[in-house]
Amino acid sequence: MTTDTRRLSLGLDDQILDRFHRVAFTVEPGAPSIEVLLAYDTNLGVVDLGCEGPDGWRGWSGGARQRFVISPAAATPGYLPGELEPGTWHVFLGLHKVPAQGLEVTIEIRTPATGHIECEAEAAPAEPATRTPRELPAPAGLQWIAGDFHAHTVHSDGCESVGALACRAVRAGLDFLAVTDHNTTSHHASLPHHGARHGITLVPGQEVTTSRGHANAFGDIGWVDFREPADHWVDTVLERGGVLSVNHPIEYDCSWQHPLTVLPEALELWHGSWLGAPESTAPWAFWRRWSTDAVPIGGSDFHCPDRSGPVGTPTTWVAVEDRTPEAILDAVRAGRTAISAGPDSDTPVLLRIEDDLLALDAESAVLVDEEGRRRRVTSRRERIPQSWGQGIVHLEDADRRLLALC
Repeated sequence: MTTDTRRLSLGLDDQILDRFHRVAFTVEPGAPSIEVLLAYDTNLGVVDLGCEGPDGWRGWSGGARQRFVISPAAATPGYLPGELEPGTWHVFLGLHKVPAQGLEVTIEIRTPATGHIECEAEAAPAEPATRTPRELPAPAGLQWIAGDFHAHTVHSDGCESVGALACRAVRAGLDFLAVTDHNTTSHHASLPHHGARHGITLVPGQEVTTSRGHANAFGDIGWVDFREPADHWVDTVLERGGVLSVNHPIEYDCSWQHPLTVLPEALELWHGSWLGAPESTAPWAFWRRWSTDAVPIGGSDFHCPDRSGPVGTPTTWVAVEDRTPEAILDAVRAGRTAISAGPDSDTPVLLRIEDDLLALDAESAVLVDEEGRRRRVTSRRERIPQSWGQGIVHLEDADRRLLALC
């Protein structure tokens, strides 16, 4: 066993020069495994952790882990197992938060690994949903299904395995869930197994994550390089047949700041945080400066039960031909989406049906279009000619709190 120890002093000047600090190391032919350990004072700063081999990206755990192992047969969640190609590898350090006085960082690289590889716990088959499935009127040949386009597991900074997250989504009454771990695709291989085991469609996703904004790349399209300019993400996802959505564009310290030549197909207009301030007009202000061609979707951004809203809050409804990931993404491309606060059977929903608007369970709510025109809903099932409203239309209550949109 060999141990390569590096001691670094990283400061603001390093972060200003490049937010990603690379540490090169050599893997000899026939190496059975590698282990990387990162140590620094976590009370002073945040250093993200990732790894790249000679043949490409091998994983990312951000600030959620300070250790990983990669071997041909298995790897720490967030990292890709596979043959350890000989040559120059790199530990990637993301200098997310560096104090003015600098940060002392130690890296140990062990070949072979001496520690264990964390394994995901297999969840028991999901119990039936606690909510009655909601059947919404749909155009001929289509059906509305309920889902969530933004959630995390132990493959990045979430607390639960893929299986446990799938169970949680089933109990919430969802039909599909996009699993969108940060800067990795290590969770993709297990999604079909866990989806079939628990009776839910798990859509492959990855949250392309930088200090200047996040975007979800949906589809089993391979890894998208977050180190490239955001225009590259748009082109890459489109070329590979996926769908890209800008995430939580107005959100504390991770609002969208990247310049773009071409805007992505979708926008996570309703992020879980909007439920905490449903009267906020900031997302609407962003939307008016974005693109009326973008398709609105919603995501809870679920991480852990004690620091996230429930999975499926908000709920995105998509009108699909079938429940495969491909059909769900086709529905997004076609603009067949609607968003409600949750999947409950009595939650107000606003749909587009045969060129009209249909407001369900929204009696006494107020219908508002992009020009600010307002109209009161007077029944639990009310059809409104689409000619009444322009652009995205939403429902709000008497206190102007958001209830639903489409």
